[in-house]
Amino acid sequence: GSEYTFDYMNKIAPDKGGEYSLFFANCLPQAVVSFHIHVALYNEGPTGAKDFLSAGEAMLPTVFMIMFVLYTISLCMWIYTMYNKHTTTLKIHYLMAGLLASKALTVLSQSGMYHLIRTTGGPDGWNIAYYIFTFLRGIMLFVVIVLIGTGWSFLKPFLADREKKVILVLIPLQVFANIATIILDESGPAVKGWFTWRDIFHLLDIICCCAILFPIVWSIKHLREAAHTDGKSARNVVKLTLFRQFYVMVVSYIYFTRIVVYLLKSTTPYEYVWLSDAAGELATLAFYCITGYLFRPASDNPYFALEPEDASDDEDDAMA
Repeated sequence: GSEYTFDYMNKIAPDKGGEYSLFFANCLPQAVVSFHIHVALYNEGPTGAKDFLSAGEAMLPTVFMIMFVLYTISLCMWIYTMYNKHTTTLKIHYLMAGLLASKALTVLSQSGMYHLIRTTGGPDGWNIAYYIFTFLRGIMLFVVIVLIGTGWSFLKPFLADREKKVILVLIPLQVFANIATIILDESGPAVKGWFTWRDIFHLLDIICCCAILFPIVWSIKHLREAAHTDGKSARNVVKLTLFRQFYVMVVSYIYFTRIVVYLLKSTTPYEYVWLSDAAGELATLAFYCITGYLFRPASDNPYFALEPEDASDDEDDAMA
């Protein structure tokens, strides 16, 4: 076959700024084409230095570093609260601390990854750290929400069979979702099967988001029934209100991070695409902080108001 070598350079004028992509198309259906290609897409700074991040991603290293500082401060405050309230600190509180730590490391790796892409054009290993911490954070997030929703460690020291099944479903789904994320990030639409993996990722994400709502609904139903059948209706109403607030929070968090953030990324001008990432991170931080406040280790927290007969009743339900 024939061999060709050529160079192509296209410099975009400042008044023609926008989001540009490079594609290769084979116009001969029966022709087989193989090639080696080196592509460098970059913006030039005021001093002529190359910036390999797009205009819309230029703020991301700073955004993720700021979020790392905020998550670290939140983690320190949470550990301080656990230390001061060690008598009411439960296992779930340690899991919540682990979730904060994994999230902080995730945004730190994102900041390092985008910084190296800006200066060298490649992540140089930071992407591997990002995938690892994202995987851990994804599993811990859904597991923590499910455990809080079931009342584990707060209301009862065990899980019912159906609650265990939810967790056993969530973990492999998160494994496959993480694999899909790696494939999507490390390849592009030109790779065979890319769109299939993209659809798989969105499907798995939707299934996980729906699955975490079931335990909360079960707990709300259980407390509503208990409020009408036993003599502790006032305390159950307080718990019921708290669970309803948590349910609304989870639904709002899912809606904002899965729909609103996507709409922001799709509709904002190209140079402000980073705002969608910033909005998503701020919403996540707010969700973590409010959840931590509602279910903090404190003796006056109505969520801890549990008498021995409550635990025995729940245990009987689980055995049934």
